[in-house]
Amino acid sequence: MKQLHIISFNYPYPPSYGGIIDVYYKIKALSDLGIKIHLHCFVDQAPDEIDPEVKEITENVFFYQKKKNPLLYFSSTPFAAAIRNSEELIKDLERNKASILFEGLQTTCIMRFLKNNDQQLYLRYHNNETEYYKGLSVSEKNIFKKIIYKIESLKYKGYQKKLLKKFEAVFCLSEKEYNEVETYSGNAHLIHIFHGNESVKELDTKGKYFLFHGDLTTADNKRALNETINLFKTLPQYQLVVASDRAGDDIKRKISTVENISLTPIQTTENLYNLLEDAHANILISYQNSGTKVKLFNTLYNSRFVIINENITDDPVLKSLCLFGSDMNEIRQQIVTSAEKEYHDTEKRKEILEKSHSDEAKANEMVKIIFKN
Repeated sequence: MKQLHIISFNYPYPPSYGGIIDVYYKIKALSDLGIKIHLHCFVDQAPDEIDPEVKEITENVFFYQKKKNPLLYFSSTPFAAAIRNSEELIKDLERNKASILFEGLQTTCIMRFLKNNDQQLYLRYHNNETEYYKGLSVSEKNIFKKIIYKIESLKYKGYQKKLLKKFEAVFCLSEKEYNEVETYSGNAHLIHIFHGNESVKELDTKGKYFLFHGDLTTADNKRALNETINLFKTLPQYQLVVASDRAGDDIKRKISTVENISLTPIQTTENLYNLLEDAHANILISYQNSGTKVKLFNTLYNSRFVIINENITDDPVLKSLCLFGSDMNEIRQQIVTSAEKEYHDTEKRKEILEKSHSDEAKANEMVKIIFKN
């Protein structure tokens, strides 16, 4: 029986944002191949019950509370990793000698206690955290948070280098990160994002509105939305729908002052898919160069036109399926152009996405590496 411990930075349900989408659908794809998953989750608070969707794809689920000690900001270990530390987790891992997959560097604080452990260790490299926090620092307006992010970026610089060579394999999300890790530690494997989509939707040639969706508590998404709102103020003839469950009062106020922009909650995956199906084009903008964003797959499988800037993906094949703007003027032009176009890309997308980006193919690749012996 093939078994695997997976240590997640959060409880992976519902799969409603980037990293957690990758975690949930990876577990599902591995489970579908017969791998028995022992899932370990760091949480602010454990859920009252485990969702049936998670029960169905795991052997068991363990919860560990993230530490709430603000003094950990002064630790040499990055704060996001320092708060995910648990003696209970170490005991749970020792009870079953299966290999361990760490979801992101923020789950690796316990590694120093696994020195004499004969379990093989693997890493899902969600981000180059040094670059990620540097990007957050640049986008953040709050001076205190700006400094915190900058310090976290510097801490991760040494932390990443110290750890990367200790894994049997590091599974990278993007070409850029694959090349960085392979050059440094020689144990990189390129496994693109797990996204849960199986087939490209057949849609009419026209949608009803432009769509911007995402977690509006992150500095990067807030900056991208502010740029998009400013753009649509100059395009009153087009409707923009902003979909998010996490919009602050400042964003709500800003949207309420613009007639052609509305805010709607996402709430469920089904509702997100309905929003995507009705959209004529999607606006995907990022100011952080961290590989392919998971929301790109959702839009390419379930919607019509996708307008992106250069930080949404570094995959030239995926880029070829999108409308590209290198700055906001070019994004504006793509909005105007796509509004008049009919959508006819379903067959092209099917050919590319269903062949080379299926979750099953990625899970098979991981299984070959983790269970090679």
